[in-house]
Order: sequence, then C-alpha cells, then structure tokens
Amino acid sequence: MKVDVRAETVIAVPCERVAAYAADPAHAPEWYVNISSVEWQTPPPMGVGSRMAFVARFLGRRLAYTYEISAYEPGRRLVMRTSQGPFPMETTYEWEPYGQTGDHTRMTLRNRGEPIGFAALGARLTAAAMRRAQSRDLARLKALLERQDRTDDSW
Repeated sequence: MKVDVRAETVIAVPCERVAAYAADPAHAPEWYVNISSVEWQTPPPMGVGSRMAFVARFLGRRLAYTYEISAYEPGRRLVMRTSQGPFPMETTYEWEPYGQTGDHTRMTLRNRGEPIGFAALGARLTAAAMRRAQSRDLARLKALLERQDRTDDSW
C-alpha cells in the first residue's frame, strides 16, 4: 500500500521568509516534532544533489536516514528523497503567496512513499501517524514564524 499524506497551512508571514526558513535544514529540529538532528553530508548551500543526514523518532522508533535534494526552486518548491530503510519516502514543500496583498504564505507539506517488508503491514497506521505529525509540524512552524515576525523584523 502506498502512503501519500498532505497537509497545508496559511502563515501570516511573507512567502520568501517562510520558504527560506523552512527550506534550511538547520531549522528542521525547531519545527518538526520528531526530528532531533540534521547534519550536512555535502557542503552547503542547498541545491539539487545536496544530502543531509536526519535523525528522528517516529512511532517509538529511532530513524536515521539521508535525504537527497531532487528538486529545488528557492521560494517555491523543495523535493527531498530517501531510499533507505523500510520506508523509502519523498518529502515535498511548496510555498505560494496568499491573501489579497500576498503578505501571507500557503505552505503545503507532502510525504509519500511505499513501505516495504514488515513496514508495509502497518501502512495505514503509518499514514495516520504521519497525518497527525504533519499537522503538528505545520502548526509549530506557523506559531514560530508568526511570533518571530511580530518580535523581530530582521530575520
């Protein structure tokens, strides 16, 4: 069974700021509930072919995996893929200006993949857990960026 989970939110911060912050892997542990660390495997800056090692906890298990950037359009779209472990996955971020004046951002977060082996048996559980985590992650990102935008106009 394939897993394809998508969530979106509107953030009251301009698109270029949201995209720059969310696309920076150094910030992932700040807004992703399950990610504990990220380490560059290739030299920054980010571009197609860049690789980062992530460590996360999901469904009570420690996961270590490397994402490779497969598409990057700064301020618009980022696609990362991993082929490691029992759940090869693709994660896509999309950003677009939102609102009458375009001063807000609609951010979409999508994870899709096809679990293999034992992980395939729990695909429905995995999808439900991913849906909950994505909603929490986007809520954290929204709160963090809106708070920063109100208190510090220099970031």
